[in-house]
Amino acid sequence: MNSPGLQRGSFLFLLAVVTIAFGWVLLPFFGAVMWGVALAILFTPIYRRLLLKMRGRRNLAALATLLMAMVVVIIPLVAIAGSLVEEVSVLSHKIRAGDISFASYFQQVVNVIPQWAINLLDRFGLGNVEGLIKQLSQAAARGSQVIATHAVAIGQNAFEFVVSFGLMLYLLFFLLRDGAMLSKKVRASLPLATPHTHHLLNKFTTVIRATIKGNIAVAAAQGLIGGVTFSLLGLQGSLLWGALMAFLSLLPAVGAALIWGPVAIYFLAVGAFGKGFILIFVGVFVIGLVDNILRPLLVGKDTQMPDYIVLMSTIGGIALFGINGFVIGPVIAALFMAAWDLFASSSADDEKAPPLP
Repeated sequence: MNSPGLQRGSFLFLLAVVTIAFGWVLLPFFGAVMWGVALAILFTPIYRRLLLKMRGRRNLAALATLLMAMVVVIIPLVAIAGSLVEEVSVLSHKIRAGDISFASYFQQVVNVIPQWAINLLDRFGLGNVEGLIKQLSQAAARGSQVIATHAVAIGQNAFEFVVSFGLMLYLLFFLLRDGAMLSKKVRASLPLATPHTHHLLNKFTTVIRATIKGNIAVAAAQGLIGGVTFSLLGLQGSLLWGALMAFLSLLPAVGAALIWGPVAIYFLAVGAFGKGFILIFVGVFVIGLVDNILRPLLVGKDTQMPDYIVLMSTIGGIALFGINGFVIGPVIAALFMAAWDLFASSSADDEKAPPLP
């Protein structure tokens, strides 16, 4: 009864159960674990250089790399997030008080639409301007309420954020120090051929490194340029709009234009042609060029994925996993393509093999 096949089957079942249970335990801190792994992959080359300079002192090299990661990435992001929460609260208060009315801005744009365009909208059932303004007012009210609620929730969940942040730093230190050893154990444990294992793991690390460096560089550049431009043009909440442009820039080609485009149309509608043309010029020839030049160089070149795959996997990842999805989506797409490439190459090798006697 206690055959080797039954023992192996029982062991594989136990392995699957404990693996799923361990993943379930880590699920509340999924973001912290994911970013710990991602930052470890990103900063491992720096850790190796420091390890050589420090003559093999792994703890000291890992600590120095961790401090560098905090100074370069983590502390600036936390400072920006704090300022952003404060600005969001002020802006939502102004929207609820009526100091900022998106409906009135929309009405000003509608007032300059020529009659032939209104007639054309009527033919397509889009001519009910009053209804659109009413819906816009209701959407702005709901949006401000949601923004205020999330701002309060961030303050209430400060303890959870601190725990996740500490866990990420703790995990990052050990992944930097012991990452090479853990990588060898993973490669040895995966039930795949050694070349396939190396190919998939190398693809995994390459895509994570390229996605984070490329997307964050593009987002930071576009958000900074857009926020500074909005501030120079006298718009309120420039930090918020810059952050939104940085977030939307994760969507290739169309992201930041969803923010600066409507603002440029408003400037032209109210007769502020100088501001409108300046914003259009900056949006098309500066922000647009950042996306068209940096993203293919930093993301598409290293991941070796077409732009449309990057776009769809990024949108799908964000829809499923939130902000973490801009990394998870392209990684899943890259592993999907790599696995099918390996399958196709192995099938071709099987076809070329001589028949068995």
